[in-house]
Amino acid sequence: MKTVSLILTTYNSEKNLEKTLKSIEKQDYPSIEVLIKDGGSTDGTLHMIDVYSKVSKYVVKWCTGTDNGIYDAMNQGYAMAAGNIIVFINDLFQETTVVSKMVQLIEDNPECVGAHADLVYATDEKVVRYWKMGPQKSLYSGWMPGHPTLFLKREIYEKYGLYNPEYRIAADYEFMIRFLKDKENQLAYLPQVIIRMYYGGTSTGSTGSYLLSLKEGHRALKDNGIKGAFVIDILRTCRVLLQFLVKERK
Repeated sequence: MKTVSLILTTYNSEKNLEKTLKSIEKQDYPSIEVLIKDGGSTDGTLHMIDVYSKVSKYVVKWCTGTDNGIYDAMNQGYAMAAGNIIVFINDLFQETTVVSKMVQLIEDNPECVGAHADLVYATDEKVVRYWKMGPQKSLYSGWMPGHPTLFLKREIYEKYGLYNPEYRIAADYEFMIRFLKDKENQLAYLPQVIIRMYYGGTSTGSTGSYLLSLKEGHRALKDNGIKGAFVIDILRTCRVLLQFLVKERK
């Protein structure tokens, strides 16, 4: 059975961390390790992590200390991981079978390097945005999987490297461009919402965040030698705007 490494990054995350850990603990997949990289929290986050590491049904490894932002923290979390499948999770699994379904999807599609699915951005009260990109398409169409839904085989990180911390807000997008521009890298798709993402994070907190995300996204395309970056920017923006108009809410 393949081991799935669930990697979390925390910093004064007490408010949402408990809910995230509970959604992990409810998973029915038996072979999971939980890796937590904390950035030096000063609230109750460290106590919560310590308690969780002692009572969890899964193997839990964690550390705390300074880092150069969220992407550097993600890289440090990866360094602790030993699993065959890598997942970065700081939000909520929507049901108890998410990990099992995604692993099975990868097993059923051995030609794929991983799998992705749908997600929603939500406050405590309501869904704000519904991310549904559908099966894999060309990057030139503005298509891009939702990074929080990615279940990737470890060898992708070994081949293409980790996240570039020089990007403040779009290193996940740059990483996905890096391995998806090679057309042989295919992702299986589960047409189901598997992640409920906390709205108001690094890339969704304000208009300024969106603009910075677009600016860094354009840079990511250029850095990876993708032609027609400006057109792709427009198509990506249209896809994002359409997500706010989707009537289906999960």
